[in-house]
Amino acid sequence: MHILRTSCFLGLFFITTTALSAQPDRVATGMYLMNVYDLNVSEYSFYADFYLWFKWQGERDPMNIEFVNAVEKWGFTSTPFHEESLEKPDGSFYNGMRAEGRFYHSFDLRRFPLDQHDLDIRIENVDYPLDELAFEAAPAKTLYRPDFVIPGWRILGARIDTHSNLYDTDFGEPENSGDSFSNFSFNLRIARPLSYFLLKLMLPLLVVIVAGLGALAIHPAYMDARISLPIGSLLSCVFLQQSYSSALPDVGYMVLMDKIYLLSYLLIAAIMLRVIRVGNIRKRSKDEDLSRLLTKDKRVAALGFVVFLAGVTALVAWG
Repeated sequence: MHILRTSCFLGLFFITTTALSAQPDRVATGMYLMNVYDLNVSEYSFYADFYLWFKWQGERDPMNIEFVNAVEKWGFTSTPFHEESLEKPDGSFYNGMRAEGRFYHSFDLRRFPLDQHDLDIRIENVDYPLDELAFEAAPAKTLYRPDFVIPGWRILGARIDTHSNLYDTDFGEPENSGDSFSNFSFNLRIARPLSYFLLKLMLPLLVVIVAGLGALAIHPAYMDARISLPIGSLLSCVFLQQSYSSALPDVGYMVLMDKIYLLSYLLIAAIMLRVIRVGNIRKRSKDEDLSRLLTKDKRVAALGFVVFLAGVTALVAWG
């Protein structure tokens, strides 16, 4: 009986020891962003300059990492803080690096020019899978320098998080069923300034729309002047749309601003049809009938402007 109890105790101790040894090494990881520049939406990339550091217990050194979404790796630079990791009085180890390079980001432009993006920098350890090493976000007061700016963009904030990344492939080795690695991600949330949408895109378009609606305020007797205004507005809308479209990559969907311009085209088409209809009526109308038509057209113009603003508001809210 004594031998049986001893065997059970040793078996339980072995299982407990094995379970503890199977736990991955936890690596406290932090990042501090210095600069983001050459943000190129058309090429889906940006350059970043930042500090990255690790603090850990155990023999597994996390410094051999891969920047998962880095591009142009021939131009990537990283300088470690120390040639050998420092051992702290509490038995932990510490090291880090300053890195700079170009990173890929898939910009979703459906909400352009009110789009927001999470620029991310993702890292994984090359040597150890998730069951041996796991990153943890280290607490930090701030994640980027106080005077950090990206010209043409608003900084909404930053966060860091970790998750597992499964490579669901055997990499050509049938005995390899795929490994999961700990993934550390730094995310910087940015947005375009509201003034860009209101002053640079919407204000010129509103001027063009008002000019087109002005055709309905001209007396029906002046048919040439009436028809020339919506035609000029149509051409202006085409040029204005091309001016912002040239700065965007080719995408297979309509962005928010495209939908607003589609609404503009529909309104201008309605104005032209109204002008043509009134022109046909003018042939058989008297002067007092033309005055009534002019009064009605002014009301139609006011209604068209209100409908246009309501449509833009609805697209901004739900488009």
